[in-house]
Amino acid sequence: MIEMYQDHREIIKDSLTGKRTIDEQTMASVAVLDERLQQVRKLGGRFASISFSSAVEQLKTCPSKVAIG
Repeated sequence: MIEMYQDHREIIKDSLTGKRTIDEQTMASVAVLDERLQQVRKLGGRFASISFSSAVEQLKTCPSKVAIG
């Protein structure tokens, strides 16, 4: 299961660093990790204040490019 989250993290990292375009897969990875982050925050205590970096927060609001054709 850890590997699955590693893949999502790599996709997001590569999108942020320009190694790949921001596309549907990037946004899907952000959504998966955002859901997981919400679950961790529900644990409370020190986990309640965990958040994404500002770069990922900006990415969450970025419209994704969708291939048509």
